[in-house]
Amino acid sequence: MRREARDAMLPFLTEVYANPSSVHALGSAARCAVEDARGRVATLIGARPSEVVFTSGGSEANNLAVQGAVNAAGPGAIVTTAIEHASVRDAVAYLARTGHPVEEVAVDRLGRVDVDALRAALRRPVTLVSVGWANNEVGTIQPIEEISALCQARGVTLHVDAVQAAGKLPLSVRGIDLLSLSAHKLGGPKGIGALFARSGIPLRPLVHGGGQERGVRSGTENVPGIVGMGEACRLAPESGPARAERLVAAREALWAGLVREIPDMTRNSPAGADCLPNTLNVSVAGVRGEVLVAALDLAGIAISAGSACAAGAGEPSHVLLGMGRDVDAARDGVRFSFGWSNTDDEIEHVVAATAAAVARIRTSARRGAG
Repeated sequence: MRREARDAMLPFLTEVYANPSSVHALGSAARCAVEDARGRVATLIGARPSEVVFTSGGSEANNLAVQGAVNAAGPGAIVTTAIEHASVRDAVAYLARTGHPVEEVAVDRLGRVDVDALRAALRRPVTLVSVGWANNEVGTIQPIEEISALCQARGVTLHVDAVQAAGKLPLSVRGIDLLSLSAHKLGGPKGIGALFARSGIPLRPLVHGGGQERGVRSGTENVPGIVGMGEACRLAPESGPARAERLVAAREALWAGLVREIPDMTRNSPAGADCLPNTLNVSVAGVRGEVLVAALDLAGIAISAGSACAAGAGEPSHVLLGMGRDVDAARDGVRFSFGWSNTDDEIEHVVAATAAAVARIRTSARRGAG
């Protein structure tokens, strides 16, 4: 979390610890803080403050978007892809069990949506298209402008999961109806997120109660979290291009070191501008992802096998399977992620530690086979 976001939150954990729905002075101060943060989130994505709904995080924002829009619209098909985050996939699967037809559009070996396949899918009546701006496991960036144009031409509501993209890519909600955000992905606290819902897009609430957040998301607002998210959103554009350039350099330095030191390694993430600057996903032949995660954890290095939200599951990555990898390669995939505080020395340390861990794991496997 950014220091500035933490510092902004502190007063709302102590002296201004009031319910923003209360009419007394402390409540009014909390309400002003919430609305100021709402404006900052809106500014980051080019929206109106009245179109921002605070949630408990990206997963709730995705569920509210997918279930809320589809249930409000009534019967109709849902179009998505095979590589979406579990909070989208599981929400869509739930709606499929209640009778909504679902079509998963294919992606290529780099994880990019097949736009022609999406165009074909939109020839039938479709209620919602849900596509992630950038993939959480491999970092692939989707052609959102093309996707948006197709949806607009057919009058179809478009939801974009921008949780991974926020703070790393320039975002605009132009041509987008629903967009999900999570504070901890851009230097804010965990446990707070937001959903952009364009004016006029009907949403059926998931949480009923006091009517907060324009009646879309009831419950007393998480004022400290909202304030931290607002501050993170305010800071996000300040060093965006410079930070992205530095992260790309770190990513490519890590890849160059890993592929130099470790035989039989495959890069699953795209190179260049088609990938998030902070994400590198690789598969090491014969080394299970969870085994490498555990080995590097002992060396003080935190990486993920598949999605961190499904860590420990031991299942092949549904993202890599959707990208055409076989089951072994999908089980071998690991994700290295970079933050604003990582250094060049840490990159060198990670290369050396990963090469040593892979050598140990492969040697142990050979002995076991013998």
